[in-house]
Amino acid sequence: MSITISFICSSPFVLFILIFQQTKVKRMNIKTYTLFIFLLLFIAIQQIESKNEQPIKIDNHQQQQQLLDDSNYELGVGIWDVTGPAAETGMMGYAQPGQITEGIHFRLRARAFVFVDVNGNRAVYVSTDACMIFQAVKLNVVQLLQDHFGPDLYTSDNVLLSGIHTHSGPAGYSMYALYGITALGFYKENFDTICNGIVQSIIMAHNNVQPGRLLVEQSTLYNTSINRSPNAYLNNPEEERSLYQDDTDKNITVIRLENGQGDAIGVISLFSVHCVSMNNTNHLISGDNKGYASYMFEKYMNGNDSLPGVGPFVAAFGQSNEGDVSPNTMGPKCPDGSPCSSDSTCNGKNEGCIAHGPGIDMFDSTKIIGTNQFQKTLDMLESASTLVSGAIQYRHTYLAMTNLTVYPPFVQDPVTTCRPAMGYAFAAGTTDGPGAFDFTQNANDTQGNPFWNFISGFIAKPTQEQRDCQAPKPILLDVGMTKPLPWIPDVVPIQIITIGQIVLCAVPGEFTTMSGRRLRNTITQIIGQGIDNPIVLVAGLANTYTGYIATPEEYDVQRFEGAATAFGPNTLNAYLQEFSKLAQSIVDKKEVSAGPTPRNMTGHTFFFLPPVIVDEAPNGQFGKVLQDVESSYSVGDTVTVSFYGANPRNNFMTQSTFLTVDMLQSDNTTWRTILVDGDWDTRFYWKMHNLVQSAITIEWIIDPSWNYQPGTYRITHSGYAKPSMFSDKLVPYSGQSSEFQITN
Repeated sequence: MSITISFICSSPFVLFILIFQQTKVKRMNIKTYTLFIFLLLFIAIQQIESKNEQPIKIDNHQQQQQLLDDSNYELGVGIWDVTGPAAETGMMGYAQPGQITEGIHFRLRARAFVFVDVNGNRAVYVSTDACMIFQAVKLNVVQLLQDHFGPDLYTSDNVLLSGIHTHSGPAGYSMYALYGITALGFYKENFDTICNGIVQSIIMAHNNVQPGRLLVEQSTLYNTSINRSPNAYLNNPEEERSLYQDDTDKNITVIRLENGQGDAIGVISLFSVHCVSMNNTNHLISGDNKGYASYMFEKYMNGNDSLPGVGPFVAAFGQSNEGDVSPNTMGPKCPDGSPCSSDSTCNGKNEGCIAHGPGIDMFDSTKIIGTNQFQKTLDMLESASTLVSGAIQYRHTYLAMTNLTVYPPFVQDPVTTCRPAMGYAFAAGTTDGPGAFDFTQNANDTQGNPFWNFISGFIAKPTQEQRDCQAPKPILLDVGMTKPLPWIPDVVPIQIITIGQIVLCAVPGEFTTMSGRRLRNTITQIIGQGIDNPIVLVAGLANTYTGYIATPEEYDVQRFEGAATAFGPNTLNAYLQEFSKLAQSIVDKKEVSAGPTPRNMTGHTFFFLPPVIVDEAPNGQFGKVLQDVESSYSVGDTVTVSFYGANPRNNFMTQSTFLTVDMLQSDNTTWRTILVDGDWDTRFYWKMHNLVQSAITIEWIIDPSWNYQPGTYRITHSGYAKPSMFSDKLVPYSGQSSEFQITN
């Protein structure tokens, strides 16, 4: 727990939070809530200390293999559960105070890939079902790896961590204040679950390395994405836009990992699209469209009878430059079906302008967009023919992003970046998830709103120099001027890893479509001097997170993406300059400086979500059926059962499950588990019942496409309860439904 007992007892704000948690956020006046939260943060950041935790212990095992030439590698794949608290926790992505976790759609995973070349050089790529990778996660993961393997095998330089950008995972795993607001601070248990899951996935991949080959294929994927800020994109130079057919990247790159026998053991698919098919009304933990694509691919390769997260084949659908790219392909509409205005409002308000599609609801849309990525990747995996060959190389450095000077040819005259700040349009949200209040996109009115000017000035009053630097952005949150610490990272990592001709650029945020194109083109021109036919790829939301990176022209429009470009209008040009230095160092075979040391935020976090006080059930019978199943169902029906359970925050059931769907076998005594809470067709719901009781509802949608067999079934639920408020002891429990029949 990241808050001291003395602070809990002495702070009236925390007492209010305890009441607030029970009465639900969404019932509170939103302006009152926001003002309260900012006041709370202002006090908490200066007062609270978090305690250090001991790292996990992991068994070590390393295979040694002899490789033949530079087209042969040692390759390993691994997967681990990173699903966090499924109750009462704010979700990361939409920044909606009332969007708290209330169950599981399907579990989140970390998927790791280890590459070793003929000279023993190695690199790791991890795609994590998380909204993004925060700085503390990368630093902690590397420390845990070094505690186990020693200081030289896995380092910040050769480990690349990327998030898929699902907006349906628990928040609270950043130590920086801006990204912890909706989770009420830094949730240490969630942070540890994510870090330990990433480490375990890397360990699994490390232990599974075997001789193999890499093949790569590139193609295009349509009907899966649209640009959600087209008028900002159109502000880019016409001669530049004319080089491209579309206003989003339709290119998709698939990397096939195969063993010495030519059998595929893993795949990495990179395609730019937001994971916002699940909208901001969702309360179930979900990997969204990319998580579903991974789930489907692993089911296909490991067998339909395999359980999620189990099996030798691992499929990652990594994120790229998705900053302005939406999966909601029907586009934004007003509630009456009419088009939104150019500033994404309906009758002057942004709340009603919402993008939808392509499905009939968010679950259907998630499935369609995920299936599109899955099917295209499968086709490309089978046809991949370009052999990857060459050395593994990597460069990594930290940048002090405030007041970084950018020189020609990246700008006309020398300019500097700014201390980080968020603009008014940042609070407006996007058409994928509009914000509240009276904010709108395309907001570059420097006068702003008097109420929010007061809030802004209370947190940190921008200087005139800061206003001039960030112009034309009107500053809402001067997150670089908050005391005693900034609210987002100001020392930022950048990284390039080459695996043969594959060049991965790890970017610490969300590059827009055109920003990503400029980065790829710049790096291709430089690194092509040392690598033939390089395939330059953007690995998004990697290693840390600082918001968006729009082009200077898009920044001028000040839609959401520009307003969330933290370091001012020259942010992209600064990254182009510094990534170019990394690329040139690879060509010149020179090392680079490590750069300034990133800030240690330990001891400067806060956490206001109260712990689980006590769980109760009728007569102490946790797992007792509250509402039972029907006696029989047909294919296409939904089976529903409810239990008296306990708070899922007691135990996240990592590498396990809160539920099973079991089928009775032919001997009429043995049950075989066919589905768990990591499966698409199950849904696990938690609701508070009678203040201290938990109602657990489990649904199984009997999808005809999975060809479920007629027979006798049951549904079980397992968890851990805290039956006494005077003890932290947790008690395991389980329950099961009555048996029921499935007919054709």
